[in-house]
Formats: sequence, structure tokens, C-alpha cells
Amino acid sequence: MIQVEKVGIFLSKWVSFLAVLIYLIQSGLLIFLIKDKFDLERQLAFQQKRISELEERLQIFKAIEDFQIGFDKEEVGRLTDVVISESERYHYDPMFVLAIILTESSFRRGQVSSVGARGLMQMIPFVGADVAKRSGVNYDGMHSLFEPETNIKLGTLHLFEQILKFGDVEQGITAYNVGETRLRGLIRQNHEMPKRYLKKVMEKYKMLKETYAV
Repeated sequence: MIQVEKVGIFLSKWVSFLAVLIYLIQSGLLIFLIKDKFDLERQLAFQQKRISELEERLQIFKAIEDFQIGFDKEEVGRLTDVVISESERYHYDPMFVLAIILTESSFRRGQVSSVGARGLMQMIPFVGADVAKRSGVNYDGMHSLFEPETNIKLGTLHLFEQILKFGDVEQGITAYNVGETRLRGLIRQNHEMPKRYLKKVMEKYKMLKETYAV
């Protein structure tokens, strides 16, 4: 009788051990599956983000290629990269930067205005030199403004500074065109802000968003 009880106790302990072991295995498997599912979802999200980024880059490349005058495909690729990087830096929509460039220079290489503004974003030399000095962008005289990457870096920063100074996007865009001093004078005298340039930029921005939608 005592032996039977001992055997029963032994079996009970063994069954309990197996139950605990099975529980631990099931728990470990569950944790593994949850982690595996989480990792898979994270990988899928990363891949989807990457696909979206590549699709956006392709649309920007297409837009530049369609409108550029005087650039080859390799240069269009570099322009695409700098437009994307500077847009990320200042939280622009890249298509907005393209709209500014189209309005300023029609994406024509070597463009010079009647007032001496140069390059894709039509930077005035003394403004470009000042922005470059403060930002650390390499600047070796006014001919640097004909280097597309340099011009875009300086232009996007100058525009960003104007928006910050005026605390208003529309005024910042207008100041980029007419100059900070002139716009402040108009505001101070309660004159209406010029609308023509802003209207052109927004029309081109709308066109680009509709034509090159991701």
C-alpha cells in the first residue's frame, strides 16, 4: 500500500513536471511567434517605406528630366538627390522646391536674370555669398552659383530663412522674390503684398503634384 502511494506520488510529480515543461515550451513558442510576427511586420513596414521613397524619387527624377534644359541624365540624378536631401532638411515638399526652380529659371542651366541673379534658384551673388558664409556651404565666387547642387543648397536655405523671419510661408516666398527689405517696407506702409510671383509658384506646385503624383 505504501509502495502504491509512493508510485502515485512519483507519477504525480512527473506529470506535474511534464505539465510545467509543456507550459514553458508553449509559452516560449508563443513568445517566439509573437516576436517573429512583430519582426515580420516591422520588415514589411520598412520595405513599404522604402518602396514609397523610391517611387517619390522616381517621380521627382521624371519631373526634373521633363523640364530641365541643358542637363544630362547623370546630372538629373544628382539634382534629384540634392532636391530630396534639402527638402528633408527644411521639411519642404520636394515638388514645392521644383515649383520654385521652375518659376525662377525654368530649370535652364546657366540662367542669369536682368538683375544678375544666377543659377537654378536665381540667387543674387551677394546674397549667395552671405548665406554660404553663415551655413558653411562651399562658395568660391559668384560662378559657384552656376553649380546646381550649390545653388539649390543656398536657395532652399535662403527661402527657409525668409519664411522663419516673416513667420508666414506666403510672405517668405514673396520675400525670396522681391527681397526682404522691400517686402518689409511694403508691410510697414500697409501696402498690398505682391501676389504675381506667389501665384506662379503655387500654380506650378499644383501642376507638379497632379502630374507626378506618387
